[in-house]
Amino acid sequence: MKLFILRHGDAGAHGDARYPTDAARPLTPKGIKRTRQLANWLRRRDITFDVIFSSPLTRARQTAEIVARGLDIVDCLKLTKHLAPEGTFVDLLAQVEQVRRKSKAVLLVGHEPGLSALVSLLCTGGSSLRMDLKKGGLCRLELEAARPDRCGVLEWILAPRHFGPKRGSDNR
Repeated sequence: MKLFILRHGDAGAHGDARYPTDAARPLTPKGIKRTRQLANWLRRRDITFDVIFSSPLTRARQTAEIVARGLDIVDCLKLTKHLAPEGTFVDLLAQVEQVRRKSKAVLLVGHEPGLSALVSLLCTGGSSLRMDLKKGGLCRLELEAARPDRCGVLEWILAPRHFGPKRGSDNR
């Protein structure tokens, strides 16, 4: 199974008085634009998902919703507290394992540093893999099982700049 891991798009500043809690911080206009570009990039490459699991925090949920709408798979979106910052890998991986056998591709949308730690756990069995998943960044793993052990291979990781129009292009 292909496991795609997406960090939420650019969001309002941490500690901004306009948002009563960290969980309420929404995507910025830049975050919305770049997430739409990602959805278009995925659609052009015929990449879709059988299931999208998202953190319930506003910025991650909005990111997941934009991708789901862009790919016309809104019914595949499921919120899970296990992708929130206080979530646990064991419980998250149990959810992924439940859908793994009947899914070709699953998308997880969440937060740092948890997502990078999850990639490290799946690829190395521990915390030795250091990576920088940018806001709106996406990586893909090949997963043989969903367990807190070395069961995945990191295939690629892309920054949000890969999803937008190329610099110097006339956007035709």
